[in-house]
Amino acid sequence: MAKRKDDDDGRLLIGENRKARHHYEIVEVIEAGLQLKGPEVKSLRARQISFEGAFARVTDGEAFLHNLHIAAYKQNTLEDISSTRTRKLLLKRRQIEKLATAQDQKGMTLIPLEIYFKRGWAKVAVAVGKGKRGPDKRDELRRRDATRELARSFKGKFKA
Repeated sequence: MAKRKDDDDGRLLIGENRKARHHYEIVEVIEAGLQLKGPEVKSLRARQISFEGAFARVTDGEAFLHNLHIAAYKQNTLEDISSTRTRKLLLKRRQIEKLATAQDQKGMTLIPLEIYFKRGWAKVAVAVGKGKRGPDKRDELRRRDATRELARSFKGKFKA
């Protein structure tokens, strides 16, 4: 079996929350470890994951990831694990305090952006984001389409 290639920094991307950048304006991104059980790691390696409705929250000085769906591992017969259970985020105290203050600000929320393995350890990129309104989303789509059109029109003009 061929080995999958990692990124330059040893990251093996498992899943990405594509809707997050569309629905939220990302302010800051923090890398956190994930506290998982054995079958969950196997399911992650098989890329059985969904970010639909996932969010993070800081409670009592600890950070948790809620509603992240990791499908049950097929060959697991020992224990029954809920696929959307609350999972603890492994962070340093200062990082947790930073996330807690950001979460307490009006309109700010904590969103998981992507899950990956870094040197064999499961990591999640948690972003501090502010929800976009409908007009903000439309403006961004118009801006993106305009830059695409410009790039398309200039594509063949300046060949050497």
